[in-house]
Amino acid sequence: MVQGTASHVGKSLLCLALCRLFRQEGYRVAPFKAVNMSLNAYVTARGEEIAWAQALQAEAAGLEPTADLNPVLLKPRGDALSQMILRGRPAGDLDARSYQAGLRRRAWAAVRRSLAALQAEHDLLVIEGAGSPAEVNLRRTDLANMRVARAAGAPVLLVGDVDRGGVLASLLGTLALLTPSERARVVGLVINKFRGDLDLFRPGVAFLEARARRPVVGVLPWIEVDLEEEDSLALDALRGPAGSEQAVEVAVPRYPRLANFADLDPLRRTPGVRLRLVGSARELGRPDAVVLAGSRNTSEDLIWLRSRGLAEAIVALARGGTPVVGICGGYQMLGQRLLDPERQESAWPEVEGLGLLPVETVFRKGKVTCRSLGRLAPLPGPLGALGGEPLAGYEIHSGLTRPLGEPRPFLTGVTRRGAPWLEAAPGPACGTSPPASALGPDDGCVSPDGLVIGTYFHGLFDNARFRLAWVNALRARRGWAPLALPPPPHPGAEPVTERERREREFDRLADWARSALDLSLVRRAAGLA
Repeated sequence: MVQGTASHVGKSLLCLALCRLFRQEGYRVAPFKAVNMSLNAYVTARGEEIAWAQALQAEAAGLEPTADLNPVLLKPRGDALSQMILRGRPAGDLDARSYQAGLRRRAWAAVRRSLAALQAEHDLLVIEGAGSPAEVNLRRTDLANMRVARAAGAPVLLVGDVDRGGVLASLLGTLALLTPSERARVVGLVINKFRGDLDLFRPGVAFLEARARRPVVGVLPWIEVDLEEEDSLALDALRGPAGSEQAVEVAVPRYPRLANFADLDPLRRTPGVRLRLVGSARELGRPDAVVLAGSRNTSEDLIWLRSRGLAEAIVALARGGTPVVGICGGYQMLGQRLLDPERQESAWPEVEGLGLLPVETVFRKGKVTCRSLGRLAPLPGPLGALGGEPLAGYEIHSGLTRPLGEPRPFLTGVTRRGAPWLEAAPGPACGTSPPASALGPDDGCVSPDGLVIGTYFHGLFDNARFRLAWVNALRARRGWAPLALPPPPHPGAEPVTERERREREFDRLADWARSALDLSLVRRAAGLA
């Protein structure tokens, strides 16, 4: 098990690297994280919702992701309210007190069930902790760190982040706050994100080993990784280098409940694209395009856009010819109205939309979670040449969006894998759901000029040909040469996505861990031959 002195010290990345490394050595290895709090979610082939990080780790391990990899997912809806996903299915909304009072028992039962299933099927689990095991006020209710280590019989590697400063104090302080039995589980320390001359740091390593009475298993060098981030702390780094003086600017409003921001990562990596996260109309300026990403609370985030002057500014840009793309909650915002008669999404029964697409959204009890595949409809404007090409994605949304009049769909012939409309489990804000057929064979909506696009497809920009064609349309408006597109897929083939790039990164991360860790110690601790 990999635990950390804090969030964002590199636990997820190290677990991913170990999953790929042990897979390369021939082990049947699986990742596991009992409890994850994240708004970056992924949908399995069975329509289950799990955290994005565990889906990536599963891909590195050569596995099809399942809900057992992340049995408890908490998706914040407010400062003290989260939606609880148990083994991939919604289990209602909860605050901290209701979690402490009773739902914790259900959550722990789900953790034990998933842990047992994975242990029966694999040679090795690489288990990721959450936050820090030294939060003493949460020790009694811990479902993510030492309680999981005990249940799994797992030795623990404790990771600290040297780039933040104070890594010796954070590692020693964490050990000091553990109980004797918890401390006994920690078999080694890992120092992550090291930059500079390792010889100058060796006295610190020796001091740490003497005080901790445990070996430093490795000092991992800083590594730039070309993979999607799951932690909202990484949003500040999303903009990335433009890679060219001829860079189109794509503005992304950073509303409070921004969700599934992995959708933005392919744009960040595209040469000649500069992402800007904006929080006001002044910051928005006059970009080449605007992307409204997903939201965990569409109504409240739309109200936030108005309070910052962003709603009016985005509408003005769109009516002036600036392309706008809305994904999931962003798509819902682009419509005429958000209707919530049963107060499923927020306290407002109706919120006026941006009015850029002829659709409206009604929030109902239940949730759509599925993988989807469709074909681009004949689009007006510069993307018309892509009409008929396949586009893959996944859907995670509450509410159904319905047309007003005869809108142009974005995708046609949509097929959905998994459970297209999940009925929520008994609990707060749960009840009956409309049938799956209510989703229909089309997705999304496009304005008559093709410049405003709304879709429920997360992973939209993961489709390489669509992404590059959309960027080229922005470049053409500036008179710049287009970027090269990959060839179109053969008839019946899946669209070209980012899988090959991720595979290269997984191998590179395995090499990174192999070069810096004492793997003989790790193998002995894990009971491997």
